[in-house]
Amino acid sequence: MQNVIRKIFSGKFDDEVHSDFVKFSKGEFKNKYLIESKKQKDKWSIKTGSEFANFLVRKCLEGVNGSVNVKGVIVSTFNLRGEKEYLFNQGEKIKQFMGIKQLEVNSELNSEQIIGVMDQHPKAFFALSFKTDKHELKIKAKAPKSAKPSNKGNGEVSADFCSLKTNDEKIVEDLFFDFNKFTQIIVNHTLKINKIELPTDVEDPKEIREKSKRIGTVVRRVVVDGKEFIEERKFEA
Repeated sequence: MQNVIRKIFSGKFDDEVHSDFVKFSKGEFKNKYLIESKKQKDKWSIKTGSEFANFLVRKCLEGVNGSVNVKGVIVSTFNLRGEKEYLFNQGEKIKQFMGIKQLEVNSELNSEQIIGVMDQHPKAFFALSFKTDKHELKIKAKAPKSAKPSNKGNGEVSADFCSLKTNDEKIVEDLFFDFNKFTQIIVNHTLKINKIELPTDVEDPKEIREKSKRIGTVVRRVVVDGKEFIEERKFEA
C-alpha cells in the first residue's frame, strides 16, 4: 500500500487517488499533505496533516495480531450505527452536526476488524489513536477542515494533525520516497486544480461531483537537512 502522493509521483492514478481529490474544487491549494520527521536513534518521530490519517491507521495496524486499545472518532456523512454494534461497546456515542456524524471510539479492538471497516467504508475518516509494538500513533479526534483554495501568502504551516513514533522503515520509505535517509525533513505540497472534467449522462449533483475528474499538478517541496528540493507532477484523478 502506497500513500496518495507517492502514487501520483509514480504515475498511478487509481480509485484511491480519485476519492482523495473529490473534495477539491478548481483552484490552488497550498500547504496540503504536510509531513515532518526527525530521526531519533533507532526510530523516527513523524508529524503529518490530516490527509495521512487513514493511511497511517491502516499501515500501523497491518500485521498486528490480536487487539489494541483504540481511542478517537470515525467521521462520516453516513449512518455508522451498524459499525457501532459490530465493533464497539454499548457505551460508544454517535454525535451529529450539519450532516457530519462522529462515532466516538474508546475500546480494545481487533486490528483485522478495524481494517475490515476501513475497507467497507473507504470514504470515512478514521481519527484513531493507539499503540503497538512498532508504533505509537496519535491523531486529533475531530473532523479535518474542508479544502478551500488558497488566497493568502505561502507562509509555513506546521504538520500537527497526526503524530507517529515508529521504528518501521517501510512507513518512512513510503512517506519520504525521494529522501528516506535524513536527520530532519519537512515536506509541503501545493495542489493546482486547473480543470474539472464532468462525467456525461449523469444528472444527480452528488454523483456528478464524485465522478468528476480533476486535472492539474502537484508541487512537492522538500527541505531535507537544510537543503531544498522542488519537484512537480501532472495528474488526472
